[in-house]
Formats: sequence, structure tokens, C-alpha cells
Amino acid sequence: MTTTLSRPPTRMAAAAAAPLPSAGRLALKRGALELKSFFRTKGQFIVIFSLPAIMLMLLGAMQSGKPDFNGVTGAQILTAGMIGAGIMGTTFQNLGINVALERHDGTLKRLYGMPMPRIAYFGGKVIQVLVCMVAEVALLVVVGVLMFDVQVPGTLDRWLTLAWVLLLGGVACTLLGIAVGSLPKSARGANAIITLPFLIVQFISGVYMPFSDVPAFLQFIASLFPLKWMTQGMRSVFLPEHAAALEPAGSWQLPLIALVLAAWCVGALLLCMKTFRWTAKDS
Repeated sequence: MTTTLSRPPTRMAAAAAAPLPSAGRLALKRGALELKSFFRTKGQFIVIFSLPAIMLMLLGAMQSGKPDFNGVTGAQILTAGMIGAGIMGTTFQNLGINVALERHDGTLKRLYGMPMPRIAYFGGKVIQVLVCMVAEVALLVVVGVLMFDVQVPGTLDRWLTLAWVLLLGGVACTLLGIAVGSLPKSARGANAIITLPFLIVQFISGVYMPFSDVPAFLQFIASLFPLKWMTQGMRSVFLPEHAAALEPAGSWQLPLIALVLAAWCVGALLLCMKTFRWTAKDS
């Protein structure tokens, strides 16, 4: 009578039998990789973080000799606007360009063929832009406080307003960045196609001047986009309460801001689901 000794499982068999990591864990790992890649690209890192701060310092200094608006200086209004624009620049602009470049250089195609949940890729991108967004906002707040006498929120309700404007605005612009990354037909055109509309929206959304000084027809166009509502929310956080009189509506309209930004989150998600592609059209 013979006995058969069982062989120990091979490494490949053991790996196949091991449970796959959860989508959440993979998203965290992907987010860590995205952050390492971002901070190792020194040119991109320096431009994204330094340019808004430098623009705030230069434009704010130009406002120093001008009369204030009911005790609120133009530099303080500019600081709130630049914080809103910094959120959109880090999410919509930077993410949209990177997604377009990764699609055209084949990175997305390779990731699509890997045994990784698709949600892990998007989760990693969201983690990367949200970390960078918070760092960008913190830097702009420091510049505003040190140079232009911007007041840090002193009440709990203002901190809560800052939190939900950051969250809703960041999510909406992140999803829009992923969606708009499908527009460029080549890697060379990504920067122009995504940056140009962002610059136009900045000028009509009250980033560089009081929103009430923007012509009425441009105010209407700006109200169709999230940046106008993000800058208005930031003004409610960093400007004194009586500065609400400078708004066209005469108030901060916080419930309306929350409603519009939440609607943009839903709309941008649907737009992502409709337009996102893993490969370029000519692949």
C-alpha cells in the first residue's frame, strides 16, 4: 500500500488563493503613489503651490493704496477670491490636465488592464487633489493673514462653513476635472483647452474684484459655474459680516451656495460617467 504525500502549495497558487485587498485599501495605496509622484515632480509642485501665492502677494500689494469698501480692503476681498480659485486650480485644472496626459501616454490603458478595481484609480486621484487643495488653501490663508490683515475664522459656524465649502467645491471641481480631461484630442492641447476656460471663469467670478463690480450679464454667466459660489462662500468665512452688503443679493446666501455646489457634485458625477474613457480615441 502506497501513500501519496501532498506537495506544499506553490507561490503562484498561494497568491491566487489569497484574498484581494479591498477597493478602499487600494485607493489609499494609489493615493499615496499619486502624492509621491506629485511631490517628486518639482516643477509642477512649485508652480501649483507658488503661483497663486505670488499672484496674491503682487495683486494684493497693488490694492494697498486704493480706498476700502466699508472697512474691507480690496486685498482682503482678493484673498477670499484667490482661495476659491486655488481650490479650483488644484482640482479642476491640475487634475484635468494630468488625466488627459495619462490617457494619451497610455497610463490609463495600462491601469485598465490591471486586476485593480476601477474605483481605486479615482479614489487615488481624489486623495491626491484633496491633500493638495487643503495645503494650497492653508498657504493662501497664511499670506492673507500676514500681509493683508485677513482674519482667521473666529466662530464655529464660520469654520463649519469653510469645511463644507471646501468639501462640496473640491468634490465638484475634482469630478469636473476628471470629466474635462476627456476633451483634449492630444496631450499637447490639454493645457490650453483646460486652462483657458478656467482663466475666463476666474475673471467673471469675483476672484480679482468685488463681484458686484462685474457686469450684470457676466454675473449671470458666472452664476452657472461653481467658482462664483465658492468665492462667495470664502468671502462669508474671511470677511466681516457687514461685507455681505457688497454682494449683489445683499447677503451671503449660504443655503443657496450649498444647494448649487451639491447640484454640481451630482451633475459632474453624471458627466464623468458619461464621458470618461480609459484610452484615447485614436488608440
